[in-house]
Amino acid sequence: MQKKASRRRSTTCRPNKRKLVHLPLQIKKRRKFLEEGLTPLVEKYWFQRYDLFSRYDEGIKMDEQGWYSVTPEEIAITHAKRCENATVIDCFAGVGGNAIQFASMCYHVVAIEIDPLKVDMAINNAKIYGVEDYIDFIVGDFFQLAPSLKGDVVFLSPPWGGPSYKWMKKFTLDLLKPKDGYAIFQAAQAITPNIIMFLPRNVDLLQVEELCWLSSPPLQVEIEENYVRSNLKGVTIYFGGTAASSQCGSS
Repeated sequence: MQKKASRRRSTTCRPNKRKLVHLPLQIKKRRKFLEEGLTPLVEKYWFQRYDLFSRYDEGIKMDEQGWYSVTPEEIAITHAKRCENATVIDCFAGVGGNAIQFASMCYHVVAIEIDPLKVDMAINNAKIYGVEDYIDFIVGDFFQLAPSLKGDVVFLSPPWGGPSYKWMKKFTLDLLKPKDGYAIFQAAQAITPNIIMFLPRNVDLLQVEELCWLSSPPLQVEIEENYVRSNLKGVTIYFGGTAASSQCGSS
């Protein structure tokens, strides 16, 4: 019986092909990141810095929380387009991403932030965009100030609790800070029914729709998914006069 000759595939060790041409650029970017004294937590966001502020290189300032909390500029512009010629109250202003874009299209912006260091950064950032004269920055607690506030639109982008929200199957409104989403919405509703909320992309939409029933009659509501470079970044809910035309509870 004749045995078949076994075949062996001769292999030679080939070097792993990598485009080393990009290596110096990556090293340069990494070095620049380290020179700015930023923490590893925000490295991912640093590489997206021009999505957050297109004029970042002109001296934009952010703290660690600001890096992962600020609304990307493209989305902030979308929010501002709903508020042209209005007085807007930004209740959790952070480092000023939304307030700056509101100021570029609105009569006036009241930007409230409880952290004075963030307010200093927001003022600096507003100056870079040339809109500081259209924003009143207030260091304070929104819930304490709410009864005395007057405006046409209230914008709510409360803290989401850090980047860990991404790993949750459903982000529920009780996870918002410093109070749950229902309490935050009711405080805003006492000012105006025209409310815009910017929330995590995995927020429980059934809970969100329930918010419009806190008013009598129920508020109009519109839900919008927000993308940057084809990546879903968050969900915006427009209530009252900021919504397009869908009535709360309609299919």
